[in-house]
Amino acid sequence: MTIELPKGYKPSEDEEYMCERQLEYFKQKLENWRNELFRESARLLMELQETELQEPDMNDRASNETDQVLDMHSRDRIRKLIDKIDAALDRIKKGPYGYCLVSGEPIGLLRLNARPVATLCLEEQEKRERREREYAKRD
Repeated sequence: MTIELPKGYKPSEDEEYMCERQLEYFKQKLENWRNELFRESARLLMELQETELQEPDMNDRASNETDQVLDMHSRDRIRKLIDKIDAALDRIKKGPYGYCLVSGEPIGLLRLNARPVATLCLEEQEKRERREREYAKRD
């Protein structure tokens, strides 16, 4: 069941955290983002299909191949992001969207507005990044 959001609605700290209106807001935001990504992916696919690799000049052929590799990497990033969006939409539907998957603490409206697919609160995300940097230093 979709609830009607007031025009220009933005989640507020004055509301109960992850109330129905906030969940609907993030659901719509994620669905719109997902639709944009599908359009971008379709555009990239069309470009890949239209690109002629039979260029007589070696430099032109190399340039086209490089462009195709970059487009394929972009499509892969889009696919991974769509997977994250689908997971976030599933958390909205089944719970617990908006809460850290490690600590259970609220992720926060500002963070979710900036990154609606976030699964970790800022503290846990910073811990993860510190660990990653430490492991990278060891390699």
